[in-house]
Amino acid sequence: MNLGQNAAAASPAELLELLRDGQARTRGELATETGLARSTVRQRLDALMDAGLVTGGGNDAATGGRPASRFVFNARARVVLAADVGATHATVAIADLTGEPLTVERLALDIADGPDPVLGLLVEAWRRMRASHAPTAPIAGVGIGLPGPVEHSTGKPTHPPIMPGWNGYDVPARIAADFAVPVLVDNEVNLMALGEHVRCFADEAHMIFVKVATGIGSGLISNGQLHRGDVGAAGDLGHILAPHGGDVRCRCGNSGCLEAVASGPAIAAKLHDAGLDATNNADVVALVQAGSLIAGQAVRQAGRDIGEVLATCVSLFNPSLIVVGGALAQAGEMLLAGVRESIYRRSLPLATERLRIVTSQAGANAGVVGAASMVVRHVLSPAVLDRQLAQPSGGQGAGRAEDTDGSRRSNPTNEATVFVGGGG
Repeated sequence: MNLGQNAAAASPAELLELLRDGQARTRGELATETGLARSTVRQRLDALMDAGLVTGGGNDAATGGRPASRFVFNARARVVLAADVGATHATVAIADLTGEPLTVERLALDIADGPDPVLGLLVEAWRRMRASHAPTAPIAGVGIGLPGPVEHSTGKPTHPPIMPGWNGYDVPARIAADFAVPVLVDNEVNLMALGEHVRCFADEAHMIFVKVATGIGSGLISNGQLHRGDVGAAGDLGHILAPHGGDVRCRCGNSGCLEAVASGPAIAAKLHDAGLDATNNADVVALVQAGSLIAGQAVRQAGRDIGEVLATCVSLFNPSLIVVGGALAQAGEMLLAGVRESIYRRSLPLATERLRIVTSQAGANAGVVGAASMVVRHVLSPAVLDRQLAQPSGGQGAGRAEDTDGSRRSNPTNEATVFVGGGG
């Protein structure tokens, strides 16, 4: 990062962006990399250190002169509350400013219970977890993934098929009633895609993440950024017409959707009709892992159905990587083999020459890593952080909107308490 002619405009947040790689640097090194004057670097560092976001990382080894102080990003300066909510469970975490979870809990829930009970469970879990992990650390923000379409500019679910009572519900406002900090909400699969990208596949500029579980969805990384589309509806893979979907009814109201023929419940129903004891995702996976030929064939056929829809995506989007995750990915090579079979059969060689198709590497934590990363990108962006540091209260602990006992306190200097959408 050499800012050249724009060096004078370099802000504290832009300087912090350099240090977020975890490497300690001296003022001189920062001046060289940014093109800023040393006096300006000192001023920017002072602001970041006052906010607790940068700390001294020790000194250079003696070289005959005075040792130069080194500075490093303090990822524990604040914490992020993150949740990945599915149809029947949630993963809840407290993460640092790299998006790395410090503590994680799994919760059983039913998304059909409605927003107030479900979000209440998340708030209770976060409070309980904070009591034993980083109880005094300021909260930077909250990130939540939901199992349905979300209008990312408002954070409100939009006609989610499996979420009765959630349509248009103001999720950010509900969470801000307990934590007066920025609240960002997105579709859970978008955040799983982001989590896989930032943790495991940062060098892949064009990738598709596919979740196969109770539903089927995908998240797109384009030019290294999460692609949501115009209103956040990009990646709705499960409700594309499957080539062999026929007249099978889908819970969205249409017939022949991919989700209706290749999701976990769809496979379980087929196995049940064949006389096997299968009612959910876990049963399907257990049967495959136990060596059931019928279950293995059903999962492979589901992979073929998914692959046929993905083949169109490959031709249109030309990714270099497809990552398959979700509960059914635990069935192992059977699902992946079916996906690969259809994609390589239906796509042109040019589109598949460098294409890799792999299982999830981030696993069960992909969604919360993505949710935390979405928040971190937002709160540490120049547009947000520089404004915060410029406020009179922008010193150490800036951004803290809740006392350590969990009670809210006023924050009169924060002109925009809650932020939703975007940020990914």
